[in-house]
Amino acid sequence: MQDKTLLGSITSQTSEEGICTITFFHPSHNSLPGKLLAQLRDAINQASEDDAVKVVVLKSGGDRTFCAGASFDELVAIDSKENGKTFFMGFANVINAIRKCSKLVIGRVQGKAVGGGVGVAAATDYCFATKYASVKLSELVLGIGPFVIGPAVERKMGLSAMSQLGINASEFKSAAWAREKGLYTDVFDSAEEMDEAVNTLAQKLAVSNPAATRQLKTIFWHDTDHWDELLAERAAISGELVLSDFTRAALEGFKAKMG
Repeated sequence: MQDKTLLGSITSQTSEEGICTITFFHPSHNSLPGKLLAQLRDAINQASEDDAVKVVVLKSGGDRTFCAGASFDELVAIDSKENGKTFFMGFANVINAIRKCSKLVIGRVQGKAVGGGVGVAAATDYCFATKYASVKLSELVLGIGPFVIGPAVERKMGLSAMSQLGINASEFKSAAWAREKGLYTDVFDSAEEMDEAVNTLAQKLAVSNPAATRQLKTIFWHDTDHWDELLAERAAISGELVLSDFTRAALEGFKAKMG
């Protein structure tokens, strides 16, 4: 049997105008195993350092789920606190890479975002979505909690909205709700309409003063310099909780349902 965690891809393409489009894909609803998260982090870091890149567009492949979060297979396989922390650092590293990226990052969310997927969307500097892009933070159902992605979600949506998602962990909130709370800037009826808006903004930013956009990004992310340490601390909390009897039982229950 092929290991599902080995599937998937990260691609990065930069246009003549300097628009770098980074696309992640995984056949299991665009979930992100550790290997893909590391490659995604590296792609974002490379775009940040490339003078030819003026703006970054972050998207996922396919026309349905934007990102189903972390790899369930890897989550089930965690057998120590150290491995648990390493697992949860995957999304922490991607969020920090977006935070530190010297270019503005536009998010393109075509469908549902769950768990870490909400964190990625929240970390982007400007995020477009379709009406199908509902959101859910399902971690508490497993006895964990959205600890690692919490700072990014709270920064973008506020503590109240973050609390609603974190507490009511089994229910999706609509794209319209996410727009109202600040996660999405605009919500469109179709991916085609969304892509037109993404391209229009990307083209504008590509010809903007790069020194000005860098300064804007610095201002937008003011008071987040401690996130390297904060997200590592949060990853350690999750890495310990995932070994609890409650979480192991919940994971076994999900495995049985998945057949």
